[in-house]
Amino acid sequence: MGKYNSTDIPKTDRIPALVEHLYAKMPEIESARAVLLTESYKETEGEPMILRRAKAFAHILDHIPILIRPQELIVGSTTLAPRGCQTYPEFSYAWLEEEFDTVETRAADPFYIAEETKQKLREVHRYWKGKTTSELAEHYMAEETKKAIAHNMFTAGNYFYNGVGHVTVKYEMVLQKGYQGILEEAQKELESCQVGDPDYASKSRFLQAVLISCEAAIRYGKRYGKLAGELAAKEGEPRRKEELLKIAENCKNVPEKGAKSFYEACQSFWFVQQLIQIESSGHSISPGRFDQYMYPYYKADLEAGRLTREQAQELIDCIWVKLNDLNKCRDAASAEGFAGYSLFQNLIVGGQDTEGRDVTNDLSFMCIQASHHVFLPQPSLSIRVWNGSPQDLLMKAAELTRTGIGLPAYYNDEVIIPSLMSRGLTLEDARDYNIIGCVEPQKAGKTEGWHDAAFFNMCRPLELVFSNGMDRGELVGVRTGDVEQMTTFEEVYKAYEAQMNYQISLLVNADNAIDVAHAQRCPLPFLSSMVDDCMKKGKTVQEGGAVYNFTGPQGFGIANMADSLYAIKKLVFEEKKVTLGEYRKAMALNYGEGLDAVSMTEMAVDILRELEKQGQKAGPKEVEAVVKTLSQDLIPEEEKQKYRKLRQWIDEVPKFGNDQEEIDEFAREVAYLYTKPLPYYRNPRGGTYQAGLYPVSANVPLGAQTGATPDGRLAHTPVADGVSPSAGKDVYGPTAAANSVARLDHGIASNGTLFNQKLHPSALSGIKGLDNFVSLIRSYFDQKGSHMQFNVVDRETLLDAQKHPEKYAHLIVRVAGYSALFTTLSKSLQDDIINRTEQGI
Repeated sequence: MGKYNSTDIPKTDRIPALVEHLYAKMPEIESARAVLLTESYKETEGEPMILRRAKAFAHILDHIPILIRPQELIVGSTTLAPRGCQTYPEFSYAWLEEEFDTVETRAADPFYIAEETKQKLREVHRYWKGKTTSELAEHYMAEETKKAIAHNMFTAGNYFYNGVGHVTVKYEMVLQKGYQGILEEAQKELESCQVGDPDYASKSRFLQAVLISCEAAIRYGKRYGKLAGELAAKEGEPRRKEELLKIAENCKNVPEKGAKSFYEACQSFWFVQQLIQIESSGHSISPGRFDQYMYPYYKADLEAGRLTREQAQELIDCIWVKLNDLNKCRDAASAEGFAGYSLFQNLIVGGQDTEGRDVTNDLSFMCIQASHHVFLPQPSLSIRVWNGSPQDLLMKAAELTRTGIGLPAYYNDEVIIPSLMSRGLTLEDARDYNIIGCVEPQKAGKTEGWHDAAFFNMCRPLELVFSNGMDRGELVGVRTGDVEQMTTFEEVYKAYEAQMNYQISLLVNADNAIDVAHAQRCPLPFLSSMVDDCMKKGKTVQEGGAVYNFTGPQGFGIANMADSLYAIKKLVFEEKKVTLGEYRKAMALNYGEGLDAVSMTEMAVDILRELEKQGQKAGPKEVEAVVKTLSQDLIPEEEKQKYRKLRQWIDEVPKFGNDQEEIDEFAREVAYLYTKPLPYYRNPRGGTYQAGLYPVSANVPLGAQTGATPDGRLAHTPVADGVSPSAGKDVYGPTAAANSVARLDHGIASNGTLFNQKLHPSALSGIKGLDNFVSLIRSYFDQKGSHMQFNVVDRETLLDAQKHPEKYAHLIVRVAGYSALFTTLSKSLQDDIINRTEQGI
């Protein structure tokens, strides 16, 4: 790649106006898509599901209301309300109906919903009973799997309730030849099919569905062209009239045909991004290497004098605003795990080409500039780093990080490329990777990665070790023996491994059941038309049509489990300061720090169940008596002191995150208990499982489902996020923490790892601060770390934002693999971010 232009470009007045309009009111749920979808399904009963999906998609695109927002240059809105969302009853609907009266006031990601909308959706939902992917998936799950989910051993709710998403399509193909080109390819493939072929029935219908879907996308673009023309005819302001005429001209050409200019390429890109998210509710539709596939159009226009850098920057800024217009309503529990209205649309800059050469260009810098200008959570901007990355680009990225926006996230080519090759990708495809969603690497246009397939809480199996597989009176794990009879640490470790392996097998059963349900009830012909080798195979991505097929559930709580097992090893078996029985009692009583409402409820249930087993009545009076007893602090002070002493001993044991090799290597082995078994399992699409080590923001709600742990963590408090040390336990600075995290095997976790650091703003002050920051990243990556992301904000600011949210409407923080407006997060998640260790450099 030749020399780039990294000069800053000023922001136009249009961008703040677009942002202000976008955030003028609370996001709103709309019913248009659900109504149109249901109309089509009723008319296509008995037809192959793939054709029903295509016809429903076409019916929606032909009739869904459209508008052009004030001052927009890039058009295409899924809802009439800014940041509104449609609903997708084909995946699930019962949770939404149950939350009609609470969704507007819930703690995480509230949505306004009008009474008229509720009524329309209730009417629609009657049709969908027994027809959703979630209902079918549950029928496919083993009973022990459903029991494990009910007991919060893991959660597969992401794809159980929603579409899959988590993909990057061949944007460059649509930019080059438009949907007309894809139509021609599908028609040619269809004409080559012979009626006697064994797959003729399924392949021909799939290709017909592609034709229907792509023709609908073309008509949808033309609807906007017509609307822009009509608005232009009524527009009195000359400049806006000219803009609307240009929009009309663009939409007459794209997305039907290949883009002839950078502006048309921007508009074509946006239609692809938007329409994928009308077909399905799957999030993490990630633009990928935007700076690479858009660059030829930018370069050609710039050299021909048709475009200035300032005009190009404004168009990119407009796309950034539009990415924040898309939205999604999740059930209340999932909203806690994905808090911040995030759609995880990951866009990455920099890195290498398929031949290993650096590809930094003007757009790499302009994408970073756009995040400066728009200053909103989307896109989830990322940057690829390798030993050939220009210092200029990293310094530009560091300047953005310094603002506190939590962007970009940094990824290490030197770890990720070989990691992907170990999963079967070619060298060329691995070099061309991008990031999906939070932190998940894949090759664009060839992969159905099923990233983010489940949340696996590594703390829960250790709880089962102490309870011999029991949870709330039921056998949920395997019988590994009475922990008090274990005489060696190896017995404890083997018991934990056995509980882990059993729960992993159930997680796989849950994911595979959901996978099959999506293939049978919600195949996606439009999405599949932009992924290799779906048309050649005659299969959607849901049926295994992609070149690469994976399933990627993520584990978290590594730091808690490493610190816990290490504390048991030291305190019980080496120093003999405490017995396993005493440890178990201390955790059951939350180390004497009092029982919260969750603990009291769980203990009350256990006591009442035991009373019933003994034939004693457990009526309202008995329930009231048990709760009253538990609410009183009946632990003798002498016993409390003993538990506090135990926590003091635990604190004195070395912790992961402080550059101490013994505990760090121990953590590496603990992580292997999750990452090594998974690749032995296969999914229904013919691919393998691969582990990820990242939490989204589910370390908070899943921590709320977890009792006290042997590392001294109190019951129902957050567990450690990603591969980061436990909050407050990394006490020797960011370099020591990075050195510890680098000792984990990131390569085996090919679905991605997440390392969060929180820096005080003073750490990045001046050129020296930025230089030190870039050096920290390069040093960590030299030691085979995979990913880093940062919050640059002081604790006092966050505490004040909690008290006075009206003063901090635009305060953005890094949550997990994404950024979000701080004031939109639930208090529990805000507290988790506040309590992360604050470092200097």
